[in-house]
Amino acid sequence: MAIDGLIILDNTGSVLAVYEVLHANVTYTERRPIIQSGFRLTSPSYPLLHIDALNNALAKSPGVDPLFAFAFIHTFVDILNEYFGNVSAATLKENFDVVYQLLEETLDAGGHPLTTSPNALRDIVLPPTLLTKLLNVAGANITTTINSGSGLGSGPFSSPIPWRKAGLRYASNEIYFDMVEELKAIVNKHGTTLSSSVWGKIETNSRLSGTPDCQLSFTNPQVLTDCAFHPCIRLKRWSDSKVLSFVPPDGRFVLGEYRYSPNPSSTTSKSGNTISTPQASTLNLAREHVPIPFTLKTAVELEDNGGTFDLTLTSRLTTRDIEHLVAEVHLGEGAGGIKCVASRGGAADRYGRGLDGVGASWAFDSTKKILRWEIPTVSPSSSWSIRGSFITTS
Repeated sequence: MAIDGLIILDNTGSVLAVYEVLHANVTYTERRPIIQSGFRLTSPSYPLLHIDALNNALAKSPGVDPLFAFAFIHTFVDILNEYFGNVSAATLKENFDVVYQLLEETLDAGGHPLTTSPNALRDIVLPPTLLTKLLNVAGANITTTINSGSGLGSGPFSSPIPWRKAGLRYASNEIYFDMVEELKAIVNKHGTTLSSSVWGKIETNSRLSGTPDCQLSFTNPQVLTDCAFHPCIRLKRWSDSKVLSFVPPDGRFVLGEYRYSPNPSSTTSKSGNTISTPQASTLNLAREHVPIPFTLKTAVELEDNGGTFDLTLTSRLTTRDIEHLVAEVHLGEGAGGIKCVASRGGAADRYGRGLDGVGASWAFDSTKKILRWEIPTVSPSSSWSIRGSFITTS
């Protein structure tokens, strides 16, 4: 299995979309790509083939895993964010040379992923800076000069560990772990939770010298399910003892992602060991709802040509904040003419901001007919509300 090429295009003028080619491609002929890598054995018109070509390829190769291409795309987008920060059409156009170098280094001539570790890529393709751009214009071969080996590191691929550079030295050795979790839930009009789940990731920042061997253990690792780890993790150690053992990359990276399961489903084998089974997990999903840390009360009045609504959100937490809270309300087909006032504690100024100056904001998606209410920080036991009206043609 191989990836024929990669296309980067801007589909709205500001939002970047990335599409893979897996012996065929789903394309939108009304858009022109910003950047397109060379395709191995096909003509330039190959990306414009119909989706039927993909179905034919899948029929001939039943063993093809489409997630292979999606995984590579996700990795490549992460690499672009690592190099450019805010990825946009303007950023890519200003750094054509760097993007093409990354394409050449991340995929080999056969269409297989080659070098995808940011640590290794930085030794081959230098991140864009004003100095590197000036030297490139002047014709200086700065990549060869900087990476030729002048002491600690002996150049690209000198380390036996693909994700870690050789010869790293820090004055103070330290590593930071940040557990970032996101709760997603669906609540009906009566405030009853229909579904809820928590997805988390372990964001890490490593500043360790040499080749450190780290271990990270948890008080209750059984609540971590559906885990996806960085390649540095020793999977057998995690499987045997639920301990994360690894040699970390240098700098910032995501050590792993997981789903929080308050009631992990398990069964007992003949040997007496406790093992998890997909069937048991599926049957017990309803019991694994995570309690929502706030209450949401709704009052909606419908009329012939529209309606009004009043939503009140109150935090159940008494000691901790809730960060980046987003509530979406579907107003139905034909909804429009939205007018809202978002406030904290039932009070707002004439701009719809809370009296404390850090109020909520709202936006309406006219395509999906969804009202999106965002609150940056919900302090303990605080109450927030959004009131408004809308018109409808149906």
